[in-house]
Amino acid sequence: MDAHIYAEIAAVLLVLLYVMAIASAVEAILKTRTSQGAIAWVISLITMPIISVPLYLIFGRNKFDGYLEKRNAIEADSLRLIKRTRGSVQPHIASLATQTSLYTSLLNLAPMPATTGNQAELLIDGQETYDSILKGMAGAEKYILFQVYIIRDDDLGRRVGRMMADKARAGVTVYLLYDELGSRAFPRTRLYRQLLMTGVQVAPFNTTQGRRNRLQLNFRNHRKIIAVDGKQVWIGGHNVGNEYLGLKKRIGHWRDTHIRFQGPAVAGAELAFATDWLWATNTNVDIDWSFKGPSGGNSQILVYPSDPASEYEEAGLMFHQIIVAARRRIWIASPYFVPDHAIMSALQLAALRGVDVRVIIPDEPDGPIVAMANWSYTRELLPLGIKVYRYKGGFMHQKVLLMDDELAGVGTANFDNRSFRLNFEITVLVEDAEFATQVDQMLQADMLRCHEVSLKDIADKPAWFPLAMGTARLLAPVL
Repeated sequence: MDAHIYAEIAAVLLVLLYVMAIASAVEAILKTRTSQGAIAWVISLITMPIISVPLYLIFGRNKFDGYLEKRNAIEADSLRLIKRTRGSVQPHIASLATQTSLYTSLLNLAPMPATTGNQAELLIDGQETYDSILKGMAGAEKYILFQVYIIRDDDLGRRVGRMMADKARAGVTVYLLYDELGSRAFPRTRLYRQLLMTGVQVAPFNTTQGRRNRLQLNFRNHRKIIAVDGKQVWIGGHNVGNEYLGLKKRIGHWRDTHIRFQGPAVAGAELAFATDWLWATNTNVDIDWSFKGPSGGNSQILVYPSDPASEYEEAGLMFHQIIVAARRRIWIASPYFVPDHAIMSALQLAALRGVDVRVIIPDEPDGPIVAMANWSYTRELLPLGIKVYRYKGGFMHQKVLLMDDELAGVGTANFDNRSFRLNFEITVLVEDAEFATQVDQMLQADMLRCHEVSLKDIADKPAWFPLAMGTARLLAPVL
């Protein structure tokens, strides 16, 4: 009797599993952004539902529910505030006459317009970056917005934490927003408790909040934004941890880049933070949206946030448009180089029309699968004369691009599917010949610490290497 009951229960569960598999397959057909991904999910869901249904519930969706509505609400509210406030950014919006076709297309996706009258400073590596950030935080009088993907309770984390605590005790409003997956150990640390006790407002991004997002572990808020008093902002690749200062012997030198800027573009970065804080806490940040006047700089800046809640793949479209717009060169530095087919085609076409295309990646990427995928894409680029450099001076983590002699980008977005489609990212696009020259010099110095890859390097690999590259390539959509 018991065996019969168990058999009936098992049969019911099996039917329910197949119903879920079919429903998930239908959703995959309707909503998966690529045909390859839809086919892969449908086949696996129907043939292996016991394994594939749980995986689909966790990793299957690439649209982030609920965020877009909050983003629209806060953007509308903050833009009204900006327009009402005396000295707003309105007089500094770049005119149509000064906007390139590149900006014209991206402006339709960015929540804030490109602005003139900004001052941009390139910050190379961790020591220079955190010297600048801590100095800026020390001068805060009203508020500090601090958003990071990873924060650790180590020497650097405690230095930053002491500054936050000191400013909070002095009456400055301090907000700390972190990604709960990237910083999953942080809530259990002494630093976390100390920050709360001193009045710092601390919150995880809460990726999994909302009925539809409970099992969604596939999204990350990868942004790193620090803003002080509406006057200056820092954005780039550095998180908060000793390794970002090159203090981890196992990793060695950590090569990374940040940007600090002042001027009306600050409002765009603060708007991105405010939106994320609203999602995370259901409360608004108390921000001074007024702009007190130009910084005296010559940089035209577009702050370009991207997220998986939007209708379009904003980060991927940004990279694609910049590559298409390049006429003389496109240089890209990224720790993860796993582009999709459209980006690869754009790079190949750029090389065919005579553009100087160069890619800088780490010689020892983060994981063997990423490493093999990098080699696979490299093999396709080299025959067209595209130069690929593998950085040997430590681990290269910067996310930097340089187009022609005027446009440079520094931000948090990697050159991979996760940043294109699944992560919350932010990139600062600077149109300024002087700043572009600084980025040019920085990247040329990086290339001196690289090995330029040749087709012979790939041909000399072991016999198993092509199979490993092909296998890693199959996993590229989830890397």
